Amino acid sequence: MERNLKNVLVISFGFLLLFTAYGGLQNLQSSLHLQEGLGVASLSVLYAAFILSSMFLPPILIKKLGCKWTMAGSMCCYIVFSIGNFYANWYTLIPTPVILGLGGAPLWSAKCTYLTIAGNSYAEKAGKKGKDIINQYFGVFFLIFQSSGIWGNLISSLIFSQASNKVETSEENLACCGAYDCMSDTTNATGSAEPSHSLIYTLLGIYTASGVLAVLLIGVFLDQIKSDQAETEKEILETLSFWSTFLATFQHLKDKRQCLLIPLTMYSGFEQGFLSGDYTKMYVTCALGIHYIGYVMICFSAVNSLCSLLFGKISQFTGRKLLFALATVTNTACIIALLLWKPHPKQLAVFFVFPALWGLSDAIWQTQTNGLYGILFEKNKEAAFASYRLWESFGFVSAFGYSTKLQVYIKLYILLSVLVLSMVTYGAVEYLEAKNSPGIPTATKKENIGTFTQETHM
Repeated sequence: MERNLKNVLVISFGFLLLFTAYGGLQNLQSSLHLQEGLGVASLSVLYAAFILSSMFLPPILIKKLGCKWTMAGSMCCYIVFSIGNFYANWYTLIPTPVILGLGGAPLWSAKCTYLTIAGNSYAEKAGKKGKDIINQYFGVFFLIFQSSGIWGNLISSLIFSQASNKVETSEENLACCGAYDCMSDTTNATGSAEPSHSLIYTLLGIYTASGVLAVLLIGVFLDQIKSDQAETEKEILETLSFWSTFLATFQHLKDKRQCLLIPLTMYSGFEQGFLSGDYTKMYVTCALGIHYIGYVMICFSAVNSLCSLLFGKISQFTGRKLLFALATVTNTACIIALLLWKPHPKQLAVFFVFPALWGLSDAIWQTQTNGLYGILFEKNKEAAFASYRLWESFGFVSAFGYSTKLQVYIKLYILLSVLVLSMVTYGAVEYLEAKNSPGIPTATKKENIGTFTQETHM
């Protein structure tokens, strides 16, 4: 096997193992750790730490340790978070998410740097365009990586389904589920009793082992970047340097179009935060039980992956405006329906319809917003995508930050308001683009965004 492709597969399966654990654990936080909103508070702290990390840690660690050992070390930060869940309290589930958040940005930056260098190296030997090989490598990576959402959630549901203490949900308890919840930490017990410690420890043990395997896979089988590629690494690190990234990110705000895209970018964090933090807790766990979270989120992950591939292909024919309109209508319909719907175990199929539709919308938000950034800011991609990570992370922090303070219906109104504002400001961006570049066919504005989709996956 060609050595560079072997390294791409090693990285891909390493991330698959790591995010099988992290993705499943993230979706369970709001339901597993209800006391005083500990679960969602940990996620809010995590994304806040990720914002700080993305500003200064990646270039320092990559320069000191190299891409391989930066990835291995950052993966250890994810394992620390899994271990912190074994004894969940404020002294474990606040510091460990900080450690994970600090490791998140270096992990993704090192991965991108490594795949970029590997792609350029092979392209030079094969006499091909570096951009084409890099995009192929990223395509292989995301094809494998995206399935982590399925495996992580499947593991959690299969394990929690073994619980012998499931109880029948009373109509009185069901009244506390949904948009007009009772703001009670006890809603976890409506669908089923809290999973036994043995089942929780079994799940956490599997997740921790999966993370350890990821570190071993990277540490043992991933090749170091060769000395003749050091110059390329230096060039990439220069674009990642703290002050250049920090200053460029905020100087980028001078661009009116970037300011107008802030609501749309933050909405991506809001909507993902609502699904993993509030829908899983106040609809799924409340009415069905915690063992259903994994199955429901598998539905979201599967639809999201398939639609990401589909919309990435058809956007060149439909244009991004039509796809954004589809996502807006779909998300709006879901929000209104969630405001009106009273979840009940007899309506089992409905619990899967919402994440499926949410996955369709999220696929559009991710592919088209990334593509929009790539098209609008083609000459300033580094600052543009640093801004993307920044504002999306602020959306996550906000969504998880107020999660325990507000009733679900208020959060849904906030989500709807941000969505409406996003579409108004996005419309203004399209108007400015049409005004500044009249007569340019849409087909000439295609953008391959394979190397810039990493910022949506913590």
